[in-house]
Amino acid sequence: MEVLVLSTPADVARRAAEVVIDGLTAAGRPEPALGLATGSSPLGLYAELAAAVRTGRPDLSRARGFALDEYVGLPVGHPQSYREVLLREVCGPLGLPADRLHVPDGSGRTEAELDAGAAEYERRIAAAGGVDVQILGIGANGHLGFNEPGSALSSRTRVKRLSDRTRHDNARFFAAIDDVPTHCVTQGLGTVLDARRLVLVASGPGKADAVAAALEGPLSASCPASVLQWHADATAVLDEAAAVGLRNRDYYDASAAGL
Repeated sequence: MEVLVLSTPADVARRAAEVVIDGLTAAGRPEPALGLATGSSPLGLYAELAAAVRTGRPDLSRARGFALDEYVGLPVGHPQSYREVLLREVCGPLGLPADRLHVPDGSGRTEAELDAGAAEYERRIAAAGGVDVQILGIGANGHLGFNEPGSALSSRTRVKRLSDRTRHDNARFFAAIDDVPTHCVTQGLGTVLDARRLVLVASGPGKADAVAAALEGPLSASCPASVLQWHADATAVLDEAAAVGLRNRDYYDASAAGL
């Protein structure tokens, strides 16, 4: 695992975009698969990728996008569904065709229908040859995707109940807390680990405790993001505020300078 600490969120976005582009280039596939996270953490990264796309590197017109998660129960076209968020904020700027965006199906009315949709999502990822680069954020409670604390480290795409903390954190995107869905369909931690490269971005003091637990704490379901320690090609790109709790900061800086 590589840990890169930059001065500002803008620096984080630029460096993380380079890591993503390098991963897509290394994959060497004519139709690469890019794993897409939502939330505020990766927005700067997406802006940097969009700027790179305008120069022709990379060309994502034949890429496939795979979202980490989706809410259960939001109507088609709801502005806060992750499909709509990605279409609006990612696909257009990156030149990723809308028909090549894949999102977990949260429309099922029964548990059986949602489970079937989750299994189909796993099949779609496999049919695309797997995800080449997975972009990740981290929740204040250490969640990855919508894998809340207690999620099995080998889990696959499935239905999950959202924690109260996550719902309150996301309430800013809705009119009221009661409008925030209680459930989601999310890629599992095992699904995330299947990606060839993981790129985590985190900025701000509100993420510091989760970052420290994920990168330097035990590999534990209590901090789902700790699975990054298990991956052979994972990079965490942080700003100073998010990195404040890291004990091994001197080594990370020396290692990055050596690289």
